[in-house]
Amino acid sequence: MFQKILIANRGEIACRIIRTARRLGVRTVAVYSDADARALHVEMADEAIRIGPPQAAESYLDAERIIAAAKITGAEAIHPGYGFLSENPDFVDAVVAANLTFIGPSSASIRAMGLKDAAKRLMEKAGVPVVPGYHGEAQEIVLLASKAREIGYPVLIKARAGGGGKGMRRVDDPEEFAEALSGARREAKAAFGDERVLVEKYVDKPRHIEVQVFGDNFGNVVHLFERDCSAQRRHQKVIEEAPAPGMTPEMRAAMTQAAVTAAQAIAYSGAGTIEFIVDASDGLRPDRFWFMEMNTRLQVEHPVTEMVTGIDLVEWQLRVAAGERLPLAQDEIALDGHAFEARLYAEDAARGFLPSIGTLHHLEFPRANDALRVETGVREGDAISPFYDPMIAKLVTHGPDRPAALTALGRALDGTEVAGSTVNTAFLAALAADADFAAGDVDTGLIGRKQAAMTAIPPPSDGIVAAAALAATGIAERPISADPWSGLAGYAHFHATPQRTHLRLGEQEIVAQISVQNGGARIALETAAGGTLPVHPAAARLACWPGHITVFDGAAAYNFAVPDPLASADEAGVGADALRAPMPGLVKLVRAARGETVAKGQPLLILEAMKMEHTITASRDGVIDEIAAEGAQVSDGTVLVRFVEENDG
Repeated sequence: MFQKILIANRGEIACRIIRTARRLGVRTVAVYSDADARALHVEMADEAIRIGPPQAAESYLDAERIIAAAKITGAEAIHPGYGFLSENPDFVDAVVAANLTFIGPSSASIRAMGLKDAAKRLMEKAGVPVVPGYHGEAQEIVLLASKAREIGYPVLIKARAGGGGKGMRRVDDPEEFAEALSGARREAKAAFGDERVLVEKYVDKPRHIEVQVFGDNFGNVVHLFERDCSAQRRHQKVIEEAPAPGMTPEMRAAMTQAAVTAAQAIAYSGAGTIEFIVDASDGLRPDRFWFMEMNTRLQVEHPVTEMVTGIDLVEWQLRVAAGERLPLAQDEIALDGHAFEARLYAEDAARGFLPSIGTLHHLEFPRANDALRVETGVREGDAISPFYDPMIAKLVTHGPDRPAALTALGRALDGTEVAGSTVNTAFLAALAADADFAAGDVDTGLIGRKQAAMTAIPPPSDGIVAAAALAATGIAERPISADPWSGLAGYAHFHATPQRTHLRLGEQEIVAQISVQNGGARIALETAAGGTLPVHPAAARLACWPGHITVFDGAAAYNFAVPDPLASADEAGVGADALRAPMPGLVKLVRAARGETVAKGQPLLILEAMKMEHTITASRDGVIDEIAAEGAQVSDGTVLVRFVEENDG
């Protein structure tokens, strides 16, 4: 076994690797950018070394700096985690050339599976079923459009490199093909440096089921059963589970054998995942699944496999890379119960899942136990950076069966508290509680069909508003955990007239009147009609931080702003006359010009942020007075487009 390894990654995966290494007595070296100088993985590791500025291209993607850090610290091996350089064969070659061990597959295996088109041709040759489509080298738009017509709409345009839904577009009509292809190529070029694509048949009721495989350097390959990752939005996974609901013995035997065959075809060593697309329109049938791609690394969702097999996949990675054989044979690996993983992100589900940044002023998870595992790389007080993936944590639950594991997931989401950044906790809870999802009737289109309902934010009850108002008066000098009245204990001051407290929830202005006498309080909310409505504060969980009060109600969080009465209104009140950047990003493409007349809903520019493209559309009909320049780097709230005021003229 290694004495010391360097982890070429950050966040929750770096923390996850450190925990296993520590248990095995292996010392760890963390690397960090300037943005991560005080990150949790830096604190947890035995040593840490700076590798550059916040931009990933100059730090976590800089192979030379990472290898130099390993040499300086005396690390024997490098664990890539996932993302960044984990599937870069040139990095693997450089690690080996530096007389270090890469904890993962060979560069040859990564190259064989690194490009989706070449990988599918290889799988066809090995006898693994492949989804119908065009996987050739030619990239002329006329040819691709012709192939799309031959395949039959709807089709899926996919970047041949990378993953995570980047460079992917569904096309339902030939008239939309050129625009979709252009967007997919731009996104693929930005994310992977390769704009080439493939075109495949879009399966009407697709499920995404993947098989965890593991190989060693002695020719042994096993599978650790399957995971269902069908609950997706914008082609990105949201909740994963193992095993797949509705899986039959015949389907499992066929799929796992295909996965093992795929890994054997490239002499695979280490942890890998074979991803299949499944036509679930007639249940799970052995003749209705096709190879999509192989991820030649550890997966984000690997904990669900660990929960149902009792196997530490990171430990296996370390042992295999150190030259050991696989610890278990296929007949020694068994399924035990059911597991779910929910990805907790800093994103605004109600606004199309826009990534969100901010400081985590309050962060609390339920206590881990046999039924719950929390994987995180952040702590209270940390900031969600615009430079990296906005994941906060993964909540992983286990139970003897699927209903028990799903119940545990619901409890975990209800008990999670995050304040300071908009998060997707309530959306995850709505998905977990959805009747179709609970019944196991899930496909990759489930969230899209029900997105409006799953992301809707119910208005807070009067009791929740009253609890926030009471906290805002300053009567309660500490965050109130269970009872908003507790802050009044021992308070005996007399107010002859009610205090008026102002709050803001989104665009809604709220005014409450609070009277306090001899430790008791009366609260009334002012109504639109000019009267007041007496209310009683709900028993609530609250977090108070400068200028804000967050009230938690189950998995929902209501963030009330407490306006500063001395603060003057500024340009933020321009309303419909300007469009602002919803997050920091790069203006990738500008589609309109100053003086141009545009219609409501018309695409005006594309903002690239958090590794994804976001189209900014006109909020109303009008004439453009100002528009951001292409290539401009903008911060959150920057005015991107300003319209000529309607009364100008």
